Amino acid sequence: MNRQLKARVQRLASHVTALYHGETMPSGFRRFGLAILAVLLLCSVSLGAADDLQTFPLKDVKPGMKGEVYTIFEGDQVEKVDLEVIGILDDALGPKQDVILVKLLGDKAEKSGVAAGMSGSPVYFDGKLAGALSLKIGTFNKDAIGGVTPIENMLDVEKSSTLPTPAASKNAAGTPENSTAKVEVPFARNVAVGAPGQFLIPIETPLITAGLYPEALTQFSSQLSSFGIAAMAGGTAPASPTDAQIKPGDMVGMDLVRGDLSLSAGCTVTAVEGDRLFACGHPLFGFGAVAIPLSRAHVIMTLASSQASTKIISTGGSIGTLTQDRQTAVMGKLGPAPSMIPLDLTLTTPATEKKFHFDVVESPQLTPLLVALSAFNGIVGTPAYGEGSTVQLDGTIDMKGHTAVHIEDLFAPTDLPIPTGFFAATAVQGAFARIYSNPYELPDIGHIDLHVTLLNERRWAAIDSAWIEKSEVHPGEQVAVKVMLRPYRGAPFIQEIPITIPEQTSRGTVQLMLSDADFLDRNTQSQTMTSQGELPGLEELIKVVNRERRNDHLYASLLQSTPTILVEDKEMPNVPASEINVLNQHQNSGGARLLRQSVAGEWSVDMHQVVTGQRTLTITVK
Repeated sequence: MNRQLKARVQRLASHVTALYHGETMPSGFRRFGLAILAVLLLCSVSLGAADDLQTFPLKDVKPGMKGEVYTIFEGDQVEKVDLEVIGILDDALGPKQDVILVKLLGDKAEKSGVAAGMSGSPVYFDGKLAGALSLKIGTFNKDAIGGVTPIENMLDVEKSSTLPTPAASKNAAGTPENSTAKVEVPFARNVAVGAPGQFLIPIETPLITAGLYPEALTQFSSQLSSFGIAAMAGGTAPASPTDAQIKPGDMVGMDLVRGDLSLSAGCTVTAVEGDRLFACGHPLFGFGAVAIPLSRAHVIMTLASSQASTKIISTGGSIGTLTQDRQTAVMGKLGPAPSMIPLDLTLTTPATEKKFHFDVVESPQLTPLLVALSAFNGIVGTPAYGEGSTVQLDGTIDMKGHTAVHIEDLFAPTDLPIPTGFFAATAVQGAFARIYSNPYELPDIGHIDLHVTLLNERRWAAIDSAWIEKSEVHPGEQVAVKVMLRPYRGAPFIQEIPITIPEQTSRGTVQLMLSDADFLDRNTQSQTMTSQGELPGLEELIKVVNRERRNDHLYASLLQSTPTILVEDKEMPNVPASEINVLNQHQNSGGARLLRQSVAGEWSVDMHQVVTGQRTLTITVK
């Protein structure tokens, strides 16, 4: 509340008080006036608390001081827990990053200790906010000892919000900001003082999951833990009109995936100033400027454990946007949530068809992983899925202003202890990561559509041998190449590939390579070229990705020892020596590169099963 409004409330309250004490005022009207006075005083206190944050400076904190921390153990009831200051750790988290070391007191603290999800719980001395409970000391501790991030360090996050927003983030309305600029977004995990189990480490941030299958968690747990978040079971709650009425000590969720799968990181709110809130007291991921949806979170219960106590949480309605993810806190803005990337997955089996919908947060670091996790979770989400199934994947990634990316492949079970669906999901992750993390521009992803078909049999065949009718051929001549393939638990069979020797093929010895898609892609230079950022833009990168071969095809490639020049996304085989000399004289040739081998021709046959292996034949062109 601003000063003028406060003054008007105080004047009105004094008038009501005068009327109340007037001798001629009827008793009923006096009671009405008293009610008005109470309402005015409540408004003054509540609004003033929201806009006039009273803080307790770090310099006044002394060992032995008594204080309180406010947190939720169950439901939405914020509870007070007494604490005592043990001491101040100067520069504990880095230069000028001091920590207040405290001991929590009382029965509940003794039972649960410092639990996952308590990060951000506000700490008060003399009724003034001193900081957020954010750190703990290892595991298996008998005393509930924690570290408090001073409030002045948390409020420094607001200063960071004046920095330019990285190209990787979007505003609350979903519009890219500085989308053409190439900005490197720093990555920093939750830092710790010493190794886990030895000294202060950040309190775990629970990754609240709903609809997550155990198989998905098993396959992606290591990637999730690399971001410093611990997955745990949770739930979702219906949105409520009161969700946005957030106060210190309440829980918030930072939503990564919504829909048929829900993933949200949970923290406690430290302070609310107007439409801004501060939470956690440590970084979530350390990404800097972000645009992550915020939701209201509710504590179902606090699970006490001698190893690692944690809050079991559910998430409710959207309440705003997380805008800053910094070293000492995260900061958000109440109001509209940012846009997310919609992902639709259709799973077809011989008996039925199931559809799933997910919305995934937009983040260069997280989105490829979350897209793969969501896809895999949908694939294993049917009783028909089994390790004997072959997975057929067809998908598109639609982008505004660019050609759609097409993903088409077949994946068969292997002898490795890895689910077949995981290979399909990581194929989506790889294609999406190349597009979304490209060095040219921030893509505006409109929609991801995936269609997965489960085939009951194990469709797989290895190249056993290959031969050709004759070893000497002429340009323009058609020859038949025969390849013997050995299927899984079946009799070998022969596949014929008719090829025509191109007229421009160089005279002399050439090589005919029979191979699978993976071998051919590894031995071409397009992926190396794009990884070095040598294409002129995103559209050319999309063309390269869309040209990649399929696992269910058998390929024949005619290779000759004449140079090829790669220019942008184009291959120029059989380059004359005069052009090579020009290339050597102009080092800045727009990303052009010289290869010592050319592909004279390429042919393929759709085998309707995954092909592996390679063989090479030598022939002479007369």
